[in-house]
Amino acid sequence: MPVYEGQNKEEAIEIGLQTLGITSDQAVIDVIEEGKKGFLGMGKKNARVSIEPIIAEKPIEKPSSKVQVEDSTSSDVEEEMTETQTPEVPVIAENLEDEEALAQLGLYLTNITNEMNAPALVKTSREEGVVVFQLETQKKGLLIGKHGKNLNALQYLAQVFIHRVAKNKLSVVVNVGNYREKRKDILQRLAKNTAEKVSRTGRPVFLEPMPAFERKQIHSALSNNNYVTTHSEGDEPYRYLVVEPTKRY
Repeated sequence: MPVYEGQNKEEAIEIGLQTLGITSDQAVIDVIEEGKKGFLGMGKKNARVSIEPIIAEKPIEKPSSKVQVEDSTSSDVEEEMTETQTPEVPVIAENLEDEEALAQLGLYLTNITNEMNAPALVKTSREEGVVVFQLETQKKGLLIGKHGKNLNALQYLAQVFIHRVAKNKLSVVVNVGNYREKRKDILQRLAKNTAEKVSRTGRPVFLEPMPAFERKQIHSALSNNNYVTTHSEGDEPYRYLVVEPTKRY
């Protein structure tokens, strides 16, 4: 996480926000050192803060259906994957047993990554009742996309596919590298900062669309907070989370 310095924490934060081109509402800010004035120039220490961009709040309008592809780890050209270019769920047998349905999903994801010019080796594992499809590729940035939008699109397609073909209800997660693990930490901080903002302003906050299992993480993180409540609105894949003040009578 980037660290920024200034004569005091306010200056360090301002430097960091200007460098990243964001506002304080769009960042997770941790003060590492408050800084010391010292005495006669002795023992003076700059303030140090770490700043990490978080998910932008969702505007009231329905978001664009376009998915912006941005490879932050390679020199690949930036692309857009529109609805017309998004692979459709193929028509195959339904009511498949679990293992056959998961195998078919693995092939489906392999074909999609090939079409995206980011071929991936698909590996599966089981974690707490969820089947994780790990996509190993040399072009992680293309599969993740800007703010994870491509990965979330793959997640949505995978869930639609498995619900269509599997006899039993299966939960699947698509991951690239350690993106989901990092994302979990970001969501925890987002939940905390959003709850604080709602409590402070008394106004609801609308978060950007995210997959069901990510919304569930924020629901869970705030479930014991007496000052805010959470609920989801909208239709998949544009369903989003609303955090609002607890109603008091």
